[in-house]
Amino acid sequence: MFTLTEIQSALNNNDPHFIEQLAQKAKTIKEQFFGRTIALYAPLYLSNYCSSYCTYCGFHSHNRIKRFKLTQKEMHQEMNFLAKQGIENILLLTGESYNVTPLSYLKEAVSVAKQYFSNISIEVHPMDENDYKELFVAGVDGVTVYQETYDRVRYAQVHVSGQKADYDYRYGTPARAAKAGIRNISIGILLGLADVAQDLFALYSHLHDMEKDYPGVEYSLSFPRFKTIKGEDFAQSYVDDKTFIKIICLTRILFPRVGINLSTRESAQLRNNILELGITKISAGSNTSVGGYTLKTPEEQDPQFDVEDHRSIDEVIKLLKKRNLDPVLTDWRRIELE
Repeated sequence: MFTLTEIQSALNNNDPHFIEQLAQKAKTIKEQFFGRTIALYAPLYLSNYCSSYCTYCGFHSHNRIKRFKLTQKEMHQEMNFLAKQGIENILLLTGESYNVTPLSYLKEAVSVAKQYFSNISIEVHPMDENDYKELFVAGVDGVTVYQETYDRVRYAQVHVSGQKADYDYRYGTPARAAKAGIRNISIGILLGLADVAQDLFALYSHLHDMEKDYPGVEYSLSFPRFKTIKGEDFAQSYVDDKTFIKIICLTRILFPRVGINLSTRESAQLRNNILELGITKISAGSNTSVGGYTLKTPEEQDPQFDVEDHRSIDEVIKLLKKRNLDPVLTDWRRIELE
């Protein structure tokens, strides 16, 4: 485990020789533990209703966008589209509205998703342990929840109101999900929201504690960077590509067995360049609007953030094969016991 000082030193060291050594070590470790595989997934937004006011998010409660929530029929249409592209790992997302997207609605969405996908994860509002137990029984395999920043002062500044303003409840979410039996948990920080080195150290500490307390869970990390929303910039600080690459490499070196996710927030060029430096899972053919795949035209869409890599799932698969990487659409099958 690196100290905060060591992390700060690594992020500030721009010597090409140091960065190359870091990259080579990360690449070696990645291949040692994961081979040349890259898992693929796609996000599917179910609803953009939100009761929290998070200043940086395109869905926040004060933002004047057209609110939209998928019906069961519309879920089938969106999911069928993604399944036909070859996607088997799906990430279901909503805004943070306990009233509009309650547990019953989420269970309904999972029930539909089971008809199309072999692996179902959710990125929704934090819930109690019993709720996660019900979702686990319904068919949820993974839970994604980002603390966004571990700086309590900064957290309060950007999470103005709503349930998400409760720092401690959100911090305890991965533990509640683990207790409920969820087999895969993804946590992360929003790069650019606060001091990067301090947030990274706190994230590593959080993950270390989770691994110690709940060793049977598969963990993964994500490092989304601030992106524009319909061209508008919400970033407080800028994390450049060089720093981003060092974060990926440091993470791989410190946590050899942990998954590292990379979304279409990043450009195609950057994603191509860092695929072999520790990344284990990437999104493809993504849309961050509710109904964005089949129900709404680009002009009608209100995305959570702007996508940078617009390549289709088929194009990403071809790129991976060209690079002698093995695209993995699913690595397990659910067995239903009668």
